[in-house]
Amino acid sequence: MRQRQAAMDRRRAREFEAFVAGAAGRLLHAATLLTAEPAPDTPRARRLLTAALARTYARWDELRGGDPYDVTRQDLALRYAHGAWRTRRRTEGPLGSLRPQERVVLVLRLYEGVPEEQTAALIGLPPDRVRVILARAIRRVREAARVREAAPARESAPARESAAVREAARTPEAGRIPQAAPVRKAAE
Repeated sequence: MRQRQAAMDRRRAREFEAFVAGAAGRLLHAATLLTAEPAPDTPRARRLLTAALARTYARWDELRGGDPYDVTRQDLALRYAHGAWRTRRRTEGPLGSLRPQERVVLVLRLYEGVPEEQTAALIGLPPDRVRVILARAIRRVREAARVREAAPARESAPARESAAVREAARTPEAGRIPQAAPVRKAAE
C-alpha cells in the first residue's frame, strides 16, 4: 500500500512539474502585469505566483480532467485583487496608473483572453460593468502613454536651448544673442 501511494505521489509530482515547466513563464508574466513591477525584479509577482501554484498543487487531484492553467490564473487574479484592494500601492510603468480592479480586468481580458462573462463571474461583477471597467482602463493606459511620450519633448526643449547657447558661445560672433530654437507644444 505504501509503495502504491509513493508511486502515485511521484506521478503527481511529475505531472505538476510538467505543468509548471509549460505554464510558469506565462503565469509569471501575468503576475508581473498585475503587480506592475519592473521586469527584472518582481518579488511581489513571484510571491503571488508561488502562492497560486501551491494552491493548485494542493488541489491537483481534484483537477483531473480540468484545466490547471485556468484554475491557477483565477487564483492568481483573486489573490492579487484581494491584496491590492487592501494595500493600494502605487506603481510605475504602463499599468501603474490603473486601479487594481482595472488592472485585473485588463490583464484577464486582453492579455489572457478570458471572455467577458468569465471575467465578470471571476471578480463578481456584471458583464456590463466589466465592459465599462475595460474601456476606462484602456483609456487611462493610452492617456498615460501620451503623457510619457510628451515628457521627453518637454525635457529636451531646455536642453536644445542650452546647446544652442553653448554653440553660439563657440562661434566668432559670441557677442550676439543666439535665437532660441522654436519649442513645439506637447499637444501637437
